[in-house]
Amino acid sequence: MRHPYKTALFWLFALVSLLMFVKLMPEGGQSSDELSWGKFATELDAGNIKTITVESDQTGDEIRGQLTDGRKFVVVGPVVRNEALLATITEKAKKGDIADVKFVKADKESLLQVVLIQFVPLIILFVIFFLFMRQLQAGGGKAMSFGKSRAKLLNESHKKITFDDVAGCDEAKDELQEIISFLRDPKKYTKLGGRIPKGVLLMGPPGTGKTLLARGVAGEAAVPFFSISGSDFVEMFVGVGASRVRDLFEQGKKNAPCIVFIDEIDAVGRHRGAGLGGGHDEREQTLNQLLVEMDGFESNEGVILIAATNRPDVLDPALLRPGRFDRRVIVHRPDVRGREEILRVHTRKVPVDTDVELAIIARGSPGFSGADLENLVNEAALLAARRDQEVVTMDDFEAAKDKVLMGTERRSLIISESEKRTTAYHESGHALVARLLPGADPVHKVTIIPRGHALGLTMQLPTEDRLSMSLEFACNRIAILMGGRVAEEIVFNQVTTGAGNDLERATELARRMVCEWGMSAKLGPMTFGKKEEQVFLGREIGQQRDYSEQTAIDIDGEVKRIVMAGYAEAKALLEKNVDQLKALAEALLEHETLDTAQVDLIARGEKLPPMTTSPKGRPRAALKPSAVFVTREKGSIVPDPKPAEST
Repeated sequence: MRHPYKTALFWLFALVSLLMFVKLMPEGGQSSDELSWGKFATELDAGNIKTITVESDQTGDEIRGQLTDGRKFVVVGPVVRNEALLATITEKAKKGDIADVKFVKADKESLLQVVLIQFVPLIILFVIFFLFMRQLQAGGGKAMSFGKSRAKLLNESHKKITFDDVAGCDEAKDELQEIISFLRDPKKYTKLGGRIPKGVLLMGPPGTGKTLLARGVAGEAAVPFFSISGSDFVEMFVGVGASRVRDLFEQGKKNAPCIVFIDEIDAVGRHRGAGLGGGHDEREQTLNQLLVEMDGFESNEGVILIAATNRPDVLDPALLRPGRFDRRVIVHRPDVRGREEILRVHTRKVPVDTDVELAIIARGSPGFSGADLENLVNEAALLAARRDQEVVTMDDFEAAKDKVLMGTERRSLIISESEKRTTAYHESGHALVARLLPGADPVHKVTIIPRGHALGLTMQLPTEDRLSMSLEFACNRIAILMGGRVAEEIVFNQVTTGAGNDLERATELARRMVCEWGMSAKLGPMTFGKKEEQVFLGREIGQQRDYSEQTAIDIDGEVKRIVMAGYAEAKALLEKNVDQLKALAEALLEHETLDTAQVDLIARGEKLPPMTTSPKGRPRAALKPSAVFVTREKGSIVPDPKPAEST
């Protein structure tokens, strides 16, 4: 850190130097006329002189001054002392002919004065240049320090995170626990001839806790921990990235044993030779230096590298070979038990009500990552604070979950009665088909309150975390997606743009069934269309067509057959149960939102009981898992919010 007195001393020195320069600079202004001694005597007798300054020394007198017309003058010629001329000047000054007369006695300049005048400016310039260069090389991202590593060393002053703060990824914690154990007791492993992995690569979807795991390692291991991002190696100057890699590992060697964490390593670790055109690639030079430092001619004993990325498919193979990143730790999305543990971690500092059951919230959030769950708890806490509550209740978690998954309610949106009725029948069609089809996910909530870009939503829940999809389930999904369009045709004998997203998702699902999952009886268990992702060209821009024109026609025919089969099945179910469809739609128009129990009551032909409300006047509904959405859009070009589906 820079000390305050150094800054004050620097500015004081700069001010003194400026004053000395001003003092040594010649006086500016009007130039002086040169008068001979005779001309000066003539002007003096004529009374044309206003002021005179006489500077005397051992050799003679130097006379200068100002004429009555304002011009300045200086007497030139042999410097001799003229006593008569000085007496004349004194006499005229006494009479008042000359306004001002000054007699100055000049001392002889010493050797020290001559040296100071000649050499002090050069010394000052040198000192200022030296201090300026020192300031540039002081680090902190300054111009002359771009080759230095920007890694941050975590110490005791930083907020310490341990594995107790990391939940939902027990397998990854066990893998990293071995690294921590080795750093604490290396002889335990080396006495058996074992070698600790030089690098650990954390892979997984965004938000699953890769960076949090690395911070947990820093808190658990009693060794120095350097943290840096992959983008910190990238710079506009050639060779800077490689220089920073060298400096990073030099710091690591000085502090060995230590851990170096590189976040988003895919910024510098992508495939070499994948760019368009030739020429030298600065990123490749940085990667080459990283490869050499990890496992090159010189060994880096005691420096363990941990890296994180969500794009392991684009990393260079040389980076992933044994000896560099020996171990790959996959951080998956948490299961229901992991989600409950994560919720317990995030609710430690949140005052929750006694009716809050984290197990139910965990079952109601399949596919959520750790970051999603943290956001869910935060939204619930903010909502409770907005309602002036002392604790966070189950209703707050329910409302927060709806907001995260479906978007904010848009009750201010003005919708005509005909549009509202069409939306009610559209969502009722989705919900009724989902309830009648065997093997489909049960309906959790149906609403015609606009949320996000959607005018209405039908939300289904899985009974458990789904890791795969059967042919029957996929066909049921297509039929459910077609339920909204079919309901509009049956009741109103019309079609609208509200089913645009439903048709898009149904067609995409059918095409994946045929081309990726081999679920077509006609085409058999085969995949069609090889995807070749180019590192610099973007995702799937280089998709290769590896089938004939006839096969393409067959694929289109099978996709159409599957979609139309779902359409026919939805139409048959709704025509057979049109009374239930109308009852469900009328209940939606009255209540706006229906939960599972209310949908079941209407389907059995019973009347709905009066709605109970929460203390803040919101409808109370049981919180259950939700993962699948079917929406009615305001326009076909607007996508609806939906979570990632397990395949």
